[in-house]
Amino acid sequence: MIEVDPDRFDQLVGDALDGIPEELARLIDNVVVVVEDGVPHGGLLGRYDGVPLTERDSWYGTGALTMPDRITIFRRPICAMCATEDEVVEQVTVTVVHEIAHHFGIDDHRLTELGWD
Repeated sequence: MIEVDPDRFDQLVGDALDGIPEELARLIDNVVVVVEDGVPHGGLLGRYDGVPLTERDSWYGTGALTMPDRITIFRRPICAMCATEDEVVEQVTVTVVHEIAHHFGIDDHRLTELGWD
């Protein structure tokens, strides 16, 4: 396990988001990405809560207030599974890509097939 300072971890998440190819990044719609501590050995590294782009229809956004989808990246579980900061960087990138993929409607089974599990 490695301890990565919360501010540094936030920076790593920001770097992973900046690494999303521009042609995909501009398609991301109404999403907020947050970092939470999480439970060190809880097993959940990230979570997507929202309506994937593939499930949005004409009804989406018609309410008075459409809350953004939420991607949560959990710092402590990621740190718990890594021994070096380089491993944290890699796992943060994989987790961010994994959760963004859910926003695009890609499920866990397909992500495993693509090698992003």
